[in-house]
Amino acid sequence: MAGPMEHVGTAPKAGPRDGVSLDVAAASATKLAHVHHDMHDFPEPIPWKTGQAGTVAPLDRDTSWIVSAPKKASAPVASAAAVATPTITAPAKPKPKKKKLPGSGIPARLSIRSLVWVRRASQVFFFALFMYFLFQTAFRGTFAAQADTPVRLPLPVEGFLLADPFVTAMTVLSTHTVYRGLLWSIGLLALTLVFGRVFCGWICPFGTLHHFFGWLLPSRRGRGAVRVEANKTHTYQRAKYYLLYAFLVAGLFGSAIGGLFDPICIAVRSIGLGVIPAAQYIGGRALGGASMVPSRGVQGVADHTQDFLASAVWQSHQFYFHQTWLIVFLLIAVLFANRFIPRFWCRVLCPLGAFLGVFARFALFGMEKDHAKCTDCNLCLVNCQGADSPQGGVKWRQDECHMCLNCETACPEDVIKFRFLPNRKGTVTKPDTERRTALAAAGAGALFLPASRIADALDVNYHSKVIRPPGAVEERGFLERCIRCAECMKVCPNNALHPAFLESGLEGVWTPILIARIGYCEHSCVLCGQVCPTGAIQKITEKEKLGIGVPPVKIGTAFYDHGRCLPWSMQTPCIVCEEFCPTSPKAIWVEEVEAPVRDSKPGPNGEQPAMKTVKLQRPHVDPALCIGCGACEKVCPVQDQPAVYITSVGESRSKTNVILLENTNYNQKS
Repeated sequence: MAGPMEHVGTAPKAGPRDGVSLDVAAASATKLAHVHHDMHDFPEPIPWKTGQAGTVAPLDRDTSWIVSAPKKASAPVASAAAVATPTITAPAKPKPKKKKLPGSGIPARLSIRSLVWVRRASQVFFFALFMYFLFQTAFRGTFAAQADTPVRLPLPVEGFLLADPFVTAMTVLSTHTVYRGLLWSIGLLALTLVFGRVFCGWICPFGTLHHFFGWLLPSRRGRGAVRVEANKTHTYQRAKYYLLYAFLVAGLFGSAIGGLFDPICIAVRSIGLGVIPAAQYIGGRALGGASMVPSRGVQGVADHTQDFLASAVWQSHQFYFHQTWLIVFLLIAVLFANRFIPRFWCRVLCPLGAFLGVFARFALFGMEKDHAKCTDCNLCLVNCQGADSPQGGVKWRQDECHMCLNCETACPEDVIKFRFLPNRKGTVTKPDTERRTALAAAGAGALFLPASRIADALDVNYHSKVIRPPGAVEERGFLERCIRCAECMKVCPNNALHPAFLESGLEGVWTPILIARIGYCEHSCVLCGQVCPTGAIQKITEKEKLGIGVPPVKIGTAFYDHGRCLPWSMQTPCIVCEEFCPTSPKAIWVEEVEAPVRDSKPGPNGEQPAMKTVKLQRPHVDPALCIGCGACEKVCPVQDQPAVYITSVGESRSKTNVILLENTNYNQKS
């Protein structure tokens, strides 16, 4: 049998006719190398399984008998393996690419970018301060046993209203006097003369609310070119100036009706009377449901949360306000309008913004534009809050600018610069309102007063339900001063004061009235006068209200409906009203009588029930002592329509709303 070497030696040589030259020696050597390799090399290891060269152990081999080496002995091996094993490092994270600005990409000045963040922090701070003051516009303690002990709020919760220059101007025109607390608004006017409408963009809580909702709930259709178009200056922005003219002229003729549109008044009224009670209603039911869960931990958290909210946010019991649904609906409507026109209220309807805009025309701090650099990218318009024409090629509207500084931050061409004492060639300094429309608005303000006061409610046909808070001035003076801010309603500890709807005519919409069936006037409480920013409710003392040394303050008189009173009509004993009457001596006194009453059980053989006699205490009112606090009406056990009720007649602020009788104790001076 021939071996491999013999086969190599007998290989035929290649002839020249084959056309291919074969190196027989090299081919033999290669074949020998492959044979040698097949006979002596080991199989390749499985690197992913053992990591070691050599024979691969069977996977079903029993290794349970192997004793593991002590840790100390294996440590050097592990160290050696660690040294031998190449270090695998994680791939380096790519550095984030810096966002490239469009156009020339020129960044805004660092000072302006910093100021934008300062402005945002300022908005958060002032809105939080406003909400804190609103939460603190409440009395959560108990009145002292001694009724003349002063009870006051520790904080100036009406501070935002005191700094409102539109409120100041309106009340100065209507009363021809300056209420001392409103002098704080001069500081805000000075700030506007230096920095423009910085109040609107940096401080105003109602403006911040619109800014937030405009950012939170933008319309999908309001992007791109639509948003650019919405942020251009439009003629409908003149509406707020026409409203301003109308309200100031109405104030000049003696009505502070403009408070209905003041942003601070709206914020206090809508949040204090609508949002917070709604949150209390929802939170109370949610926490009440959580306290019923059979878990001690959940119940503890629910109880502590409820205690905290009752002591810091709202009162211990649910508050209800008259006709609040309309106030909340209007708030939602104006907030929803931000989906289509950013900061709708500030641009279109705010009379305070218009008032500040008049002074902002002369501000020392303003904008300069290099129109030649503008490439019409419209980024300034996309980010504009006031629709004040920041783009190149047009004049800047300083009276519309909120000083948000977004336009300079967004501009990539270095067109916009905010600075002190800017060149005003590119700035609109004159009002662009139409003269005839402005005159018509002023005329409407002048005609509003006679149109509303020719109604009968003010002079001859007094509405019995228009019961003003204690300390309120005479009705005409009250309408001259009341700005419908609702601070008095928010602070009332018994939920007695409510916004009127049409009880006092069109001019009296959302002025405060007392609804005793919901809450009565606390005998020694004067907090409503403390928080009133315009003096519509005077700051009387407890002694003045109680009549210590002076006649007491009366807001109405109680009357009985004998047809509904239990002792009078049903021969049923009841003296709840007399027990709760707070005056001393009591204005409600009782008459002891014996009256026949039929037995409730029928007689024998179907006869009529027998008659018997009962002793009753029938209540009466002494109008000379009654102050109209409404405690009797509040506690009357006859629900829906109480048997005792109060009306505004006999209020000490009026000389005409009285009971026209002569030679009675009621009409005699004390």
